[in-house]
Amino acid sequence: MEYHDRDYESKAFKTINFTEKSFKNSSFVDCTFENCNLSNVNLQNARIQDTTFINCKIMGLNFSQCNKLIISFDFEDCLISMSIFSDLDLKETAFRRCQILECNFIEIDLSRADFDGSDLKNSRFENCNLSFSSFKNAKNYSINPQQNLLKKTKFTTPEAIGLLDYLDIELE
Repeated sequence: MEYHDRDYESKAFKTINFTEKSFKNSSFVDCTFENCNLSNVNLQNARIQDTTFINCKIMGLNFSQCNKLIISFDFEDCLISMSIFSDLDLKETAFRRCQILECNFIEIDLSRADFDGSDLKNSRFENCNLSFSSFKNAKNYSINPQQNLLKKTKFTTPEAIGLLDYLDIELE
């Protein structure tokens, strides 16, 4: 089945393998993807609005290719790896209990985002607005406080000690 150049509204996609499919020029509004494999999906000019991904495998996606006018989505219990989130406005986006591995968050507004319980191993945050975001119970994140805006950002210990890695200080 082809998924490019189509419009989907309030559609639930369950247990579908979308590997290598194209969502080019498609619109997904108020949709749910559950237990789906979205590896290497082409997102060129895709419109994703008020869409939720639950327990999905998301590998090699370039979300910065999506239509940036209106973009909003949430992730729960997903494996997100080697994906790009750059130059986007993702205020209040939820990444709850996800494995977010080797992803790039560059020049992105993630204010009030929720990374609660997520593993961010080898993911990179660069020039991000993380104001009022929550990293409670998150682990393996590496965030340079000198390159990212961290106003009222929530962290939990002991992982928050990693924020000191960039300050060239020694703890004893």
